[in-house]
Amino acid sequence: MSKTRNSDNEGTKTSLAIRKFSSKPILVIFFILINVVVIAATATAEFGNSENAAELSEVKINWWLLIPAALCFVIAITCEIHKYVIMMREMSCRKDFDHKYARKVARRTVLLGKYYDSITPAAIGGQPFQIYYMHKNGRLPSGLATTIPIIGMVSGQLGFLIIAALCFLFGSLTIDNAALIATACFGLLFYAFWPVIIMIATFLPEGAKELINLIVKGLAKIHLVKDKEKAIGKIEYEVDEYAKSVRKILKTKGLFLRAIGLSVAFNVLISMIPFFVLTAFGGEMDFLPCFVTTVAVTAAVYFVPTPGNAGAAEGTFFVVFSALSQGYVFWAMLVWRFFSYYIYIMMGPIIYLKMHLEKKRKEKVLNEKNTQRAS
Repeated sequence: MSKTRNSDNEGTKTSLAIRKFSSKPILVIFFILINVVVIAATATAEFGNSENAAELSEVKINWWLLIPAALCFVIAITCEIHKYVIMMREMSCRKDFDHKYARKVARRTVLLGKYYDSITPAAIGGQPFQIYYMHKNGRLPSGLATTIPIIGMVSGQLGFLIIAALCFLFGSLTIDNAALIATACFGLLFYAFWPVIIMIATFLPEGAKELINLIVKGLAKIHLVKDKEKAIGKIEYEVDEYAKSVRKILKTKGLFLRAIGLSVAFNVLISMIPFFVLTAFGGEMDFLPCFVTTVAVTAAVYFVPTPGNAGAAEGTFFVVFSALSQGYVFWAMLVWRFFSYYIYIMMGPIIYLKMHLEKKRKEKVLNEKNTQRAS
């Protein structure tokens, strides 16, 4: 999960990188090639052992069922982008609010945030970049440029927690895998840690401090924390920053609830994709068991600190795709992994290239204007 304490340092590093990419075309091309290598290396590591995979020419796919899978992804991303747009609109309170520009900023904030989450361990890179990017391009006061990405993250996690709680309360009986549910519940403890602490800190700050002290002391006893006082101070600082952001957005009536609602929609749609991929490859599994299993697996691999949960995600999601014949599993999981991971890595360099071209066009227009003035 992204942290705010080092966001300025991360933002500075990202700033330098973006300046280099924007100024030299060769670096943009080199950046794209690096991402191609990353995708190829990750795919080889995840799916290299494909001896049992059927020949692609022999695989029978109901292609039309991949259309709803693609639509789920597009609508989910649209919901996430709209969440950022409404936060920018409602919190800026500007009468001359530029919806078109805000939508472009929100789209790049979301997609590049997902990109950095996908290429950094434990998804630590997304939020610092989002904060930096909104500071530079969002035309927002400094405080809001920091607050909006934080609220985007908190609302996203709360949205998933709501879905997971409902699935485990009412849908867990649809799947016969007690070990998966147990592991998922353990993963949800990691997923829920920051949102729960932040909510307590927002409304009961003293209670949050006592809870943090209790947790850190427990971790210190089992030697997972070396410097207890330093850890407590760091966590209290971060929680306080998050709580300030929540209190700020709560001043706008209903905005936080709308953000959570859009996050619920995002997570529901993303969790529906495996069902359509599975059925496209001829798998027979009812929607509810597939959906609940997907949510459980997503929760179960959350605490794995690899980029995009690589390694653990494929092994655990085999629970979903095992309904297919062995030769089809490889191709189905590859398609699912495209929608859940590879597409974000592909979008990153595309957006950077577009940003580079936009800058060159602006420089060209400016040079033409200067030439006209000089003549």
